[in-house]
Amino acid sequence: MTPPPRSAPPAAGPRPTVPVAFAMPESTFRRVFRPDDVAALHASGSVKLLADRPLDPADPTDRGLLSQAEVLITGWGTAPLDADRLDLLPSLRGLVHSAGTVRPVVDDEVWARGIAVTSSAAANAVPVAEYTVAMIVLAAKRAFTAADRLREGAGSVDLEADWPDVGAHGITVGLVGASRVGRAVIERLRAYDVRLVVADPHLDDLEAARLGVRHVELPELFETSGVVSLHAPLLAGTRQMIDRTLLELLRPGATFINTARGALVDQEALADRLDRGDIAAVLDVTEPEHLPADARLRRTPHTFITPHIAGSVGNELGRLAHNAVRETVAFTTTGAFLDPISHQEFTIQA
Repeated sequence: MTPPPRSAPPAAGPRPTVPVAFAMPESTFRRVFRPDDVAALHASGSVKLLADRPLDPADPTDRGLLSQAEVLITGWGTAPLDADRLDLLPSLRGLVHSAGTVRPVVDDEVWARGIAVTSSAAANAVPVAEYTVAMIVLAAKRAFTAADRLREGAGSVDLEADWPDVGAHGITVGLVGASRVGRAVIERLRAYDVRLVVADPHLDDLEAARLGVRHVELPELFETSGVVSLHAPLLAGTRQMIDRTLLELLRPGATFINTARGALVDQEALADRLDRGDIAAVLDVTEPEHLPADARLRRTPHTFITPHIAGSVGNELGRLAHNAVRETVAFTTTGAFLDPISHQEFTIQA
């Protein structure tokens, strides 16, 4: 008996698009995202961009659009997504933060509702690592001290007379934290002839060996390193973790670098240590971030302070936007982020 003819398979229709919205201050949006980034979302074929601008939940029309959003792109200044705000986003499945840490945005309710989370932390780690490596090299050269002496009127500067070991060849660099930034610093320092030691409670010896570093405890790191660079997250248990006892262990000639958070350091203890004049500090972050005019750290010797510029600024912001676009397209295409943040990772990351 002749089998009945098979019916033709249904024609493939257009792939459904996923509603996506921006939610951040207009100033942040203009600073980070360029027209090309918005155009890339439109061109993806998987994204239905609800507006080419951030949506305001206080506006009734925008609130209606936000209720459709399945993916939300946030940034610096986005209000925390607590239960009340999430109730305005009943369709939300994925959160793309176009900056580093998600802590200012992600409330516990985000995890409770099973919303997937990612950020541009890896992209933001690149300029921080570049800044850190530059400062390590300059610190090893005693560049800041030399510049101070010339500014003070010295006709010539003989650094070798004070520090016979000036230079980066063979020095020990101690990294506090094997975070994204810490690992990016490790990767870049492989091109330098330095010894690397790392203190991190979540790093085991096997992983340390894979990274090509030696895992040590904090006291040993501070005792043995010519340069100490801080890359730990600010958590309840890490506030002022760099205390007076550790700072006293720094050997004369050492340099302390902080590109993480000012609150990780006991700044009065650091000022006391710097006042002795035998160590240096490079501080891109302080607590508070904008130091008062009478702050001691503004007057301590061998102290180089920059206004939180290690992270993405200017043309470096393009990396954050490109990463946010990439993750949005990945999620709207596959239902998963390329670099997701789990709830467990959130508890130990910056």
